Amino acid sequence: MADHRLLRRQSRSAPPTQLIGGSGPDQSMPSDMVQQACRRVWALGLVTSGLWTMSLVMNAVVAPLFGRRAMFETLWPNPALPVGLTGLALSGLLVFLVGRLHSRPQLLVDLSAVFLVVTCFLGAVLSQWQPPPITPRVSWLCILIIAYPALVPSSPRRTLFVSLLAATMDPVGLGITALRGVPFDHSGIYLAWDFVPTYVAALVSVVPAKVIRALGQQVIRARELGSYRLEEVLGKGGMGEVYRASHQMLARPAAVKLIRSEVLGRSSPDHARVIVERFRREAQASASLRSPHTINLYDFGVSQDGTFFLVMEMLEGLDLERLVQRFGPQPADRTVHLLQQACESLAEAHARGLIHRDIKPSNIFVCRMGLAVDFVKVLDFGLVKALDEERHEPMLTAPDATAGTPAFMPPEVVLGQAEVDHRADIYALGCVAYWLLTGRLVFEAPNAMQVMFQHAHAAPVPPSARAELPVPAALEELVLACLAKNPADRPATALELSQRLSAVVSDGGWSQDLAHRWWERHRPEEARPSPTPVGGRTLERAIGSGWTL
Repeated sequence: MADHRLLRRQSRSAPPTQLIGGSGPDQSMPSDMVQQACRRVWALGLVTSGLWTMSLVMNAVVAPLFGRRAMFETLWPNPALPVGLTGLALSGLLVFLVGRLHSRPQLLVDLSAVFLVVTCFLGAVLSQWQPPPITPRVSWLCILIIAYPALVPSSPRRTLFVSLLAATMDPVGLGITALRGVPFDHSGIYLAWDFVPTYVAALVSVVPAKVIRALGQQVIRARELGSYRLEEVLGKGGMGEVYRASHQMLARPAAVKLIRSEVLGRSSPDHARVIVERFRREAQASASLRSPHTINLYDFGVSQDGTFFLVMEMLEGLDLERLVQRFGPQPADRTVHLLQQACESLAEAHARGLIHRDIKPSNIFVCRMGLAVDFVKVLDFGLVKALDEERHEPMLTAPDATAGTPAFMPPEVVLGQAEVDHRADIYALGCVAYWLLTGRLVFEAPNAMQVMFQHAHAAPVPPSARAELPVPAALEELVLACLAKNPADRPATALELSQRLSAVVSDGGWSQDLAHRWWERHRPEEARPSPTPVGGRTLERAIGSGWTL
């Protein structure tokens, strides 16, 4: 019976993260460029906090120590200490908010505009507290006003409004001085030199805003692949990138996987052949399979600049690796429900003579599909191999490498046996079941070679001995059967495995009602994945793609 306590226990989900589409600060710019600019807001806050800190230390600490306090009274008047501390606090707050609001770039950009105006106000209060009788002079506010649009992308109109508002802080500062009754030069030439350069800087700030906007539009045009327009970068790796994309005529999002020509040019001939052949096989395998539980391929090809691309459906959810990492081991009934759907995808592939060869939690995606939830999609057929391939055909692995992932590699692959059939996928699916039930890998060791050695020679610890939740004896027996060293001792087919899984669940099993309640509570499709280090390389999972780059 499904453990209803899971719905309460799995409340430690990450906060929802809003993806950027066309709702960023400037819709004429790719959203990943907007996100990069938002990260530069952190640098803006850090630099201003450093400047305020330096001013506080030099004027409030160093100058008195050397008996030169009077020399700084004009530049650092009596209210300078609280003003400087306020500026430092606001700068630190901006740095803090960047970490909290990185998923909401529009709000972060709005706050940075407010920060610019407030910082200029603080600077104007200090510079105008005792107006120096010096002309000509240029306000320090000019530097902030011109530098801001180069850091934070925005439309020219918005940039002009924010810059003019920031420039107006100089007259406001002088107005405060006048209200205090402090005498100053009221002549036109003094006021002109005091304010005109700042307003000129505000007008000039439109220029970098227009340049950056134009560059953003050029990037968008450069990112058009046929009918698809690339938007947000979902993941990057050593061989390519995965983008969120949209069809220019249809309201249909997609995930586009790219391998650029320059990557192939930097690779050795053998490695480049492997990359291209994996791409081709992934496209052919995905296109030939019709199971609803296999990732759907929309398009495949090569662009005019030599970029290889795959266009696949965009999914809302997360892979089984992150499901367990975020929410812990899963109850037996839900595990069975997810595995049966993966079996359906593999059964069709095996019936067509294809072995996946890289079944693992990160290649099995659980998502929302129409009104259904907990809907499984099997991803990444880049290592697929036909059962009737001639033995002399080159392996689709990098030179001196073994196909697959060590933590989910069947013994016959580890030992390099000539005959490897679809039961290799059954073994890997048993490893996935073990992960779902226990939150642990079947075998754990300091390095990949030791892990593969254990897959070939060591007996696995029964899942019930390592699981937090109850594991039915029949399910444990079936998982251990999938993990048998001898392929003949495993379930013969994916269909047989699915049927045997049906026999181990209780009445009702994991119902759609439970699944909907879980999804409504946790909304896992709204969370952005983070980089995961694997084998010394950083692999980033794209939402809805699950591809390894």
